[in-house]
Amino acid sequence: MALTREQLAQRVAQELRDGFYVNLGIGIPTLVANYVPKGMDVMLQSENGLLGMGEFPTEETVDPDLINAGKQTVTTVTGASYFSSADSFAMIRGGNVDLTVLGAFEVDQSGNIASWMIPGKLIKGMGGAMDLVASAQNIVVTMTHANKKGESKLLKECTLPLTGAGCIKKIVSDLAYIEIHDGKFHLVERAPGVSVEEIISKTAGELVVPDNVPEMRF
Repeated sequence: MALTREQLAQRVAQELRDGFYVNLGIGIPTLVANYVPKGMDVMLQSENGLLGMGEFPTEETVDPDLINAGKQTVTTVTGASYFSSADSFAMIRGGNVDLTVLGAFEVDQSGNIASWMIPGKLIKGMGGAMDLVASAQNIVVTMTHANKKGESKLLKECTLPLTGAGCIKKIVSDLAYIEIHDGKFHLVERAPGVSVEEIISKTAGELVVPDNVPEMRF
């Protein structure tokens, strides 16, 4: 069975490490804030000028003036700080973000990502994604494996305008965890109950499949 949005966020949270500064993109990536492992010291950064985001608020704790880059209300952790978006982007461009989590419309086997524009459709646009993919050394893309028409989003070559070139190394989709290297997709884990055959059928790019593909653990 394909992963839910919450399960995607849980699997991505396994990529967090103690002491990391992490930027969470709009959409599914923002949910990762709810699944930071207990006891782990991670500072979540938002490009609108916040370092130290916590879990999403309850009705009792919501502050309408405290938002992330996607205009969702958030909470803060002890030691959080606020600053201008200019300072926030200086932090990103200076290479001070250890891990970036982004959504995507397409990713190809060369590590290219398209995440900001679909011609003829009104969407949120680039945001800070171009700065993040240009500066981050460690990027995880989380997305559905196929679009609403059932067409693969893991391609030989992206068809949409690129956000960044050759910058993606890890993908957590609703079907699998995949790494990109040597110009190919490499299947590492599969979602519980999802067959290798289904993953192969929904991957348009070249996919390397090992003899044994373990299920994800949560």
